[in-house]
This record gives sequence, structure tokens and C-alpha cells, in this order.
Amino acid sequence: MSTSTPNAISTPNTSPTITTDALIIGFGKGGKTLADKLSAAGRKVVVAEASADMYGGTCINIGCLPSKSLILSAEQARRDGANSTPETREAAFEAAIKEKRRVTSMLRDKNYHKLADQDNITVITGRAHFTGPHSVEIATAEGPVAVTASKIFINTGATPRIPDIPGIHTTPGVYTSTGLMDLDDMPQRLVIIGSGFIGLEFASMFADFGTAVTVLQHNAEFLPREDADVAAAIRAQLEAQGVKFLFNADTKAIAPAADGGVRLSVAVKGMTRGASQACDSTPAGTGNAHTDITGATDTTTTTSPTSNPTDHATMSHVQTKPSDDGEPRFAEPAEARFCLTTDAVLVATGRTPNVEGLHLEAAGVELTERGAVKVDELLRTTAADIWALGDVNGGPQHTYISLEDYRVVWSQLNGSDRPYTVKDRKHVPSSTFLATPYSRVGLNEREAKAAGLDYVVKRLPVAAVPKAQVMRRPDGLMKAIVERNTGRILGAMLLSVESHEVINIVKLAMDLDAPASTLRDMVFTHPTIAEALNDLFA
Repeated sequence: MSTSTPNAISTPNTSPTITTDALIIGFGKGGKTLADKLSAAGRKVVVAEASADMYGGTCINIGCLPSKSLILSAEQARRDGANSTPETREAAFEAAIKEKRRVTSMLRDKNYHKLADQDNITVITGRAHFTGPHSVEIATAEGPVAVTASKIFINTGATPRIPDIPGIHTTPGVYTSTGLMDLDDMPQRLVIIGSGFIGLEFASMFADFGTAVTVLQHNAEFLPREDADVAAAIRAQLEAQGVKFLFNADTKAIAPAADGGVRLSVAVKGMTRGASQACDSTPAGTGNAHTDITGATDTTTTTSPTSNPTDHATMSHVQTKPSDDGEPRFAEPAEARFCLTTDAVLVATGRTPNVEGLHLEAAGVELTERGAVKVDELLRTTAADIWALGDVNGGPQHTYISLEDYRVVWSQLNGSDRPYTVKDRKHVPSSTFLATPYSRVGLNEREAKAAGLDYVVKRLPVAAVPKAQVMRRPDGLMKAIVERNTGRILGAMLLSVESHEVINIVKLAMDLDAPASTLRDMVFTHPTIAEALNDLFA
């Protein structure tokens, strides 16, 4: 990738000082779009990006686009049967990684030059930290660069949240999503810590490639924020792909295994039988990560009869101790302890705003209790003329919300009579790219009930949609929540092929306050998945 440009600063031995109209910290979607607009308006802009591998932001480099490239390659491998043997799996995975790297490299280069080639924009590669209310120092490879700016915009995104598990930082084979998407060799076994939507996307993708996937979930309920029927359908789809789940599971320690893999010590609450043996006393290399131990709330557990003979699950006895009256009582909830050995571990326990090292206190920028940059409805921080856009401000973690944040900020800078605010933002859709994509917008039934709304539930099996049958993709369900007396669409949940496209139609109807009858009576082309909205809202 070529990144040479007159406006990419090369720092001399003496530290230079730059005075500019605007400084944007982070090359994400909101920041890069704002930089382009400010430049077109004749403003001088400096963009500081910590890594040359992140020009263009999270989405194109380590987020939505590379992951979707791999997901599409995995789906193709499944359809072609390339996931059926070790040799074909490896070849398919190698080709997928190669294509992913090509796409991200191309997009990164285009994003870089789109800004750096402009006369009004200077791109500096290095970590920035505040030294005062309007001053920042950028640590580049050649030395520090001091920047003074009239207006500063923080667009540093989010970073994976890593739980405090012994060995998690030091054991080879433990990855975040960034590292797992850039492996040269496909893991034959994968354990995923965390069952949120990021973890589930990776579970589905690697299962399609032919990896044996086990997901560890901390609590007992799968996708607790989703409706029970939707969550059950998503789980059934993943299990049909071969993904196994272990609920009420706490990872106590991670260490290298003797076979070169990764060994996890796992405790599962709710199990009461088993031999007492610590994980570190189990022979290294035993315990297959695909052991069938899915009944985490049962009192017993078994290994699959088809598992490898070395598959192993070691459980501890329930410990008791005397109570005040001398009678025995449980000291802790019953739990089983055992080891899992795997080739790779994905830590998918959420993401946290990336504020480390910014020295925000030097500028008077405060954080929320959750560690995000505190902003108001105009995305202004607690310091004058400093804004925060994208994941770093604690809003929904989607690249299109970062773009929306740009609109909020730009409306304050372009002379608008009434700035656009976060409160003006309407319904935010989301999509999770599983083998059958899951998309939703607005309220689900659980939320509508909690809000005390009077509603009716609309349901449609995807098998009833002609286009889904033609595509040989009949799995899933469609569900919508409609206010009873007004016909107002409160929300929709689509577990369906092409749901990531169709959900935007529902969002548009909701944004326009169109009643459900509008989608019921709309004329759609045929055959399409979108025309299923006629029947869903009937």
C-alpha cells in the first residue's frame, strides 16, 4: 500500500508545532467525513491516527467489512462443500483470508489518500494526548508533534473489553476479533468466551468453515435482551451448524496446553456431580473443546459418545460447611469444574470506549460512569470546542452511528439555524450476520410489555415466503410489534435471508410514522423477501 503524500507529516529532529483550524483524533467514519467537509469549506485540518493499519477506521480494517468478507467466504465454503475435509477447509480459509486482506488493504489506501491528498488536510500517524484545552501532542515514530487547534474532535472508537482472567494476556492462541480475523491457519477447534452478537457472528462463520465451535456464556439465558422465541430460533440455527453452548460458565484460568493449544479451566454453576480434581492437575492436552456439556443448569453432565476418546470433563464435588446451628449447608452454589483444550480462544465480551492515553483531564474532558466521553445532545464534551463522535462517546457501536454523529457536529459548524441533535435521531436498526441474518429495529415484545404498551404481535415463518424457498433459505421467522389502536409500528425482528436489506424498509416506515397498513398494502416486486412485509403486517 502506498501512502506517500506531501501532506503526511515527516517529523524532523526538532519538534514542530502546527496551528490548525480543526484537529480530529482518529480516522473513523465520523471523523474522516467531517475532515472532508471542513476541508471543502476551506478549513485547515489535522487528522491524527495512532496506526497506519487503521486509516479509514475500525469498520474497514478490523470490523464490519473484513468480517463480512470472511462470513461470505465461509458461506460459500459451506455451500460448495469445501468445509468437509481438512484439506479443503484449509484451502477455503486461506483463500478467504487472502481476499479479506486484499479488500481491507484497498479500502485503507483509498481512505488514506482521500484525505491526505487534499491541500487543506495533514495526516499524522501517531498517538495523540491532550496537553491543554486546545493543545495536543502526537507521538510519531520520528518524534513528538505539537498541535494547537481551535476545535478538536475525538473519534478514537472502542477497543475490546478483556476480562480479568489469569493467563488471558500471556497465553498464545487467545485472540480478540482483530487477531482471529487475520490468522494464517484455520483453527480446528475454537472456544468463544461471550455469547453476544459479535461472538455469535464468529461462531457462525467458523462453523461454516468447518471449525468445531464451543461458546461459553456467563449466565443461564441465551440473548437475554431478545424475545424468547427469537432467541430460541437463533440458538437452534447455530446448533444446526454444529455450534455448542455451555451456559453458567465462568472461565477461571487460561494456560498453554501440552499439544500447543490452549487450556481453559471452567466452572459451571448448577451442576452437582463429578469427581473433585483441579484443572491444573488434569493431564495437559486432555479435554476437547467440543465436548457435549450443554446442560449447564442440570445436575449432571455427560460427554458425547461420539467425542474423541481423550475428551474429558472434570467436575468438583459440592463443598459444604457447618452453619451457625451446626447443620451442614452449601458454602457456594453447586458447580462443576473441568478443563477444555482448544486450538484458539476468542474473547468476545464486549467493547469499551478507547480513551486510554488521551489525558482527557488536561483538556477538562470528563468521562461517564461507564468510561465513555461525556457528551450532550450536540455531542459537545465538558470542554469548550471539543466534541466526541462514534463509539468513544458511549452511543450505539455502529459505523453508521458514527456517520450520524458527523451530521450532528456538522450542523453546528455549517451555520444551520437549528442544529441537528442526538434527540432528533430516529429508529436505529441493527443486523447480525449469522448464517441466517438477524435484523431488528425498534421495540421487541419484551420491551413493549415492560413499557406497558397495548400491542399486537405479528408473526410469519420465513418458510411461507416464496423467494426464501426459491433461494433454498426457508429457515427463520419474522415478527413485528404493532400498537393495537393506532396501527403504529413499534418494532420488527427479522431472522431471515436478506433481513439486513428488508429491515431498512421497516425503519423508513417507522421514521415516517406510517402505520402497519402501509407495509401491508405496499406494492412490492416479486419474488422478493421484501414482499413478505405484506403478509407480516396483514
